[in-house]
Amino acid sequence: MTPRPLARGAISHLATRLASVGLGLLVLVAVARQGPQVQGVFSLLVATEALFAALLSGLGLAAARRVSHHREAASRWLGGAVLLALGCGSVGGLAFWSAGAAAFAGEAAYAFLPLLALAAPWVVLIPTVSGLCLGLGWMAPINLLTLGPPLLTLAGLGAARLAGIEWDAMAVAAIWLGARAAVGIGAAAWAWWHFGAERPDWAAWRGLARFCAVVGLTNLVSWLNYRADLFIVERYTGLASAGIYSVAVSVAELLWFVSSSVTAAAYAKLGAPEREEAAALTVRLMHLNLVVLLLAAPVLALLAAWALPAWLGPAYRQAVPLLLVLLPGVWAYASASTLSAYYTNGLGRPQWSAAVAGCSLAVNVAACLWLVPRVGALGGALATTLSYLLAIAWGVWQFRTHAALRWRELLWPDWRHLGADLWPGRREAGPAAR
Repeated sequence: MTPRPLARGAISHLATRLASVGLGLLVLVAVARQGPQVQGVFSLLVATEALFAALLSGLGLAAARRVSHHREAASRWLGGAVLLALGCGSVGGLAFWSAGAAAFAGEAAYAFLPLLALAAPWVVLIPTVSGLCLGLGWMAPINLLTLGPPLLTLAGLGAARLAGIEWDAMAVAAIWLGARAAVGIGAAAWAWWHFGAERPDWAAWRGLARFCAVVGLTNLVSWLNYRADLFIVERYTGLASAGIYSVAVSVAELLWFVSSSVTAAAYAKLGAPEREEAAALTVRLMHLNLVVLLLAAPVLALLAAWALPAWLGPAYRQAVPLLLVLLPGVWAYASASTLSAYYTNGLGRPQWSAAVAGCSLAVNVAACLWLVPRVGALGGALATTLSYLLAIAWGVWQFRTHAALRWRELLWPDWRHLGADLWPGRREAGPAAR
């Protein structure tokens, strides 16, 4: 269960995420070209499913902490995590079915809820298995789980086109959810075969109930922070506007693929018992991400200004100014994933990262509710950037306090050790080894 070298894991995961971005962009092009309204429904589906998966993500991350921080066998926790995910997913499916039949009956924007109800027990298996592999520092299974859904979705869209089935909103929703469910079932079957599964220790799981709940609520708040603006834009400006806004958000968040890849590869290291080393690594990774993304953001903006109207259609030219407003906040908030990993896996205190996300969510919702009715989707972009900037500033100050760092240590990390972080075994070379 030795974690792979950080650089190798980060590079492999980054390459996988780049491939996933390419596949995701193909899905985006295929769906968005059907019109902003179809794209709007699809974006709401993906956001709703992600919120549900985030709520149950604590199961996989609880198992991850037991194998990375406490050095326990994966087989002890796998069976319980999978069974709990299926049970909770089934309860969630009933809730989606009820909501589709009552609260959102007749609303085109949420007509996908009955389909989501059927897929709910299976899609939550993906974050459960991914969480366990994070704790082991195993990036290859995570990479496959990342590539699987968009690959199967594209295959399904192609098969539907060959069969003469129109790509309306419900067909796209069914294909997407079918792909996610198939990957979830396959991931659980592989993990059960590879690790084996002991009889679930329900007493031990009861002891982790609070941790799972806090992690789940933390990730739910984080995802709401990322997507609350989309729901508000749809409510006040309609499906077509939400579809265009979702494209701007998706493009802006491409920056996070770099930071999330590095954080995912470092997740096991950030859970090491040596708190000072974990804090120092957190600082170095935060700075590395911000420098790289500062260079990438202008390139992304220029490419989007050409590609969005050329590939998706003239209507998506409206996404470009939204993207420019979103980019500063998205760049700054790239540090949030590293801070969250440090708090969750290193300190076992996910509530501290929940506080940062909660702060951002509160500012985002309040600002959106004031700005969106007045200036439309641009108000959502302004509110999002404001909330990200304020929340990450407070989060960095909070991290400095919890890690007992001086401002000089926070602002000027010891870059000499970054090579040893990325390529273990090289620490002894040169004066940086002292």
